Amino acid sequence: MTDAIVAENLVKIYRGSRGRDVRALDGVDLRVPEGTVVGLLGPNGAGKTTVVRILTTLLQPDSGSAEVAGIDVLAHPGQVRRSIGLSGQYAAVDEYLTGFENLDMVGRLYHLGRAASRVRARELLERFRLDEAADRPVRTYSGGMRRRLDLAGALVADPKVLFLDEPTTGLDPRSRNDMWDVITELVAGGTTLLLTTQYMEEADRLANSIVVIDHGRVIALGTADELKTMVGGERLEVVITDASRLGEVRDALSDLATGEIAVDQHGRQVSLPVSRGTVSLVEAVRRLEERRVVVSDVALRRPTLDDVFLTLTGHAAEEDSEGRSSRPADEPIKDEVVSR
Repeated sequence: MTDAIVAENLVKIYRGSRGRDVRALDGVDLRVPEGTVVGLLGPNGAGKTTVVRILTTLLQPDSGSAEVAGIDVLAHPGQVRRSIGLSGQYAAVDEYLTGFENLDMVGRLYHLGRAASRVRARELLERFRLDEAADRPVRTYSGGMRRRLDLAGALVADPKVLFLDEPTTGLDPRSRNDMWDVITELVAGGTTLLLTTQYMEEADRLANSIVVIDHGRVIALGTADELKTMVGGERLEVVITDASRLGEVRDALSDLATGEIAVDQHGRQVSLPVSRGTVSLVEAVRRLEERRVVVSDVALRRPTLDDVFLTLTGHAAEEDSEGRSSRPADEPIKDEVVSR
């Protein structure tokens, strides 16, 4: 399978105003096969947007190379722009124009011609369920409607490769699900997509494979299932009503565990990794019934991508290693208006 996106050893250093440089990318390698979705996953400030800006010709790396749709990003940026679509973190729409006028303007900028631009604008407004609001000023749109309009703008020229940089950040759950449905439809039609996100569920649902990036470096890659396997398979979680019996429960279930058993005194919970799934669950329940231990909850849980993050980085996806929202102090704030 041909790779639609190839990046090799990308390095980007932001020069700090106080003599402190920020190494935003530290040798990033990336490959996205044609017709697939690769999720670029990482906390705030990890380098995700910097990767996207380099691949979409908005930023030059300090070293390394990249190709998009078989075109060298540094040597032929104009050709790359004609082959891609980009939707950034902030909806790049003009709120004083109508939805139709925004898309018609994008078509004109792509030199589609007056008639073709108007037809394409109407097609996309209908496709993104914005046709009823097409002739309203965008300032009257909800956040979810603006994001859909922005994504529609990225598709005006029917690009071979699409970049979505945290496309659902700030959306309510319903709008997020709507956006996921739109993205799924695009991919089914053969679009190649590089998706950056902080949302574990988003990557799990949309991506064929996932690249985890932290502090400007790729720290893991694979399918969602492959990454989850890294944290050790299924866990059996038992919550009891009497916290004084946690030690007894731990001892009763110890030979079912395939690794370290965790005891949470405050939550009255015993958690242990198991290898036999429901067989271990049934056996645990039987043993606790024999000892007349009152169980308030028992569950068998598969690892999540959140667990992968905690294992690989020691912190959750929304925070940096010190528990803060993690854009480096000297890293430039991301542009609100993104050139298509």
